[in-house]
Amino acid sequence: MKIREYRSHFIAALTPIYDATEAESFFYLVLEEKKQLRRIDLALTPDVVFSEADILIWDAILAQLKLEIPVQYILGKTSFYGLDFEVNPAVLIPRQETEELVDWIISSANSLKLDTPLRILDIGTGSGCIAISLAKNIKNATVFALDVSDTALATAKKNAETNKVAVNFISQNILETTDLQQQFDIIVSNPPYVRNLEKQEIKKNVLDNEPHLALFVADTDALIFYRKIATLAQKNLVVGGQLYFEINQYLGNEMVALLESLYFKNNELRKDIYGNDRMTRATL
Repeated sequence: MKIREYRSHFIAALTPIYDATEAESFFYLVLEEKKQLRRIDLALTPDVVFSEADILIWDAILAQLKLEIPVQYILGKTSFYGLDFEVNPAVLIPRQETEELVDWIISSANSLKLDTPLRILDIGTGSGCIAISLAKNIKNATVFALDVSDTALATAKKNAETNKVAVNFISQNILETTDLQQQFDIIVSNPPYVRNLEKQEIKKNVLDNEPHLALFVADTDALIFYRKIATLAQKNLVVGGQLYFEINQYLGNEMVALLESLYFKNNELRKDIYGNDRMTRATL
């Protein structure tokens, strides 16, 4: 079967579940991963064919996509801030909004033009996407990454090796931590922030597959991680150090009020590309 013919079958099979644009994007993601062919390659060689073995592989992938398993988990990888990352059900799939947070930190840090290395801590690192991207793009950064999940840390360590950066990984429950034992210039976190009351807004492929430990917090104390991390930052940030958060889009004002109550200065609330309150920066 010609690949372009299978493409039509693939998209048609998925459009009852996904929109056609998303279904088509899945096809080309899989095509590049499995056949090292891009959209332009298929356009230039429209008669290239799938073997029977190829079709068996693609049919298996199609069956998983019909179950709404994320394509990134099926392929075992994703791209974030221009880097390749292994992903699996133990870690969240990195989002574009988190790339915006990373870009904000990198731009700010590199504008400082410091002679001494910056010490950076990423709390709740998951796949390591934030920590590794910072280590790759900030000159002379010494980066630490903390997570409660040893399975997530194992994935993050592989990703650090793949991207050829040094990151110091720490296995620790931040909610049980009383002191981080050292000083940092930057602390960043994308902690769990989705309230249970917001579950109905979460797509089925996320809700059924991505780790709830990294997603959800109780409705009664949605800022529990932010309060704990900001309190630790009071002890473990250098004077003038910066605290960055990715946040729940509905709790921007509450986050600013929390930071102000803990005497952080220059509190800034920033929107993401979709116009949602998504990240904060504060200075000790």
